[in-house]
Amino acid sequence: MSYYKRHVFFCLNQRDDGGECCGTPNAEALFEHAKDKAKALDLHGGRGKNRINRAGCLNRCEHGPVCVVYPDATWYTYVDEEDIDEILTEHLQHGREVKRLKIA
Repeated sequence: MSYYKRHVFFCLNQRDDGGECCGTPNAEALFEHAKDKAKALDLHGGRGKNRINRAGCLNRCEHGPVCVVYPDATWYTYVDEEDIDEILTEHLQHGREVKRLKIA
């Protein structure tokens, strides 16, 4: 068994050239919301729980902003706190993919 049940990586990359990227103006705030919400739901922590982490470029810029849930290898796009809340409650808490936010 791995240390974490699931590991969620949020791309927060900002391109120097101003090109398409996940580092939208509110990406950092949404990442912080994800961490806070996961802690409030008692989903974030050590062994057997989930981990919410920032990541550099995940090379899915055209879908940005994105996050990926491992070991499930499920990729999501999101735009607001409600999307983040749905990913956390449905996927992390209940083990169900959020089809409307999932990207191939």
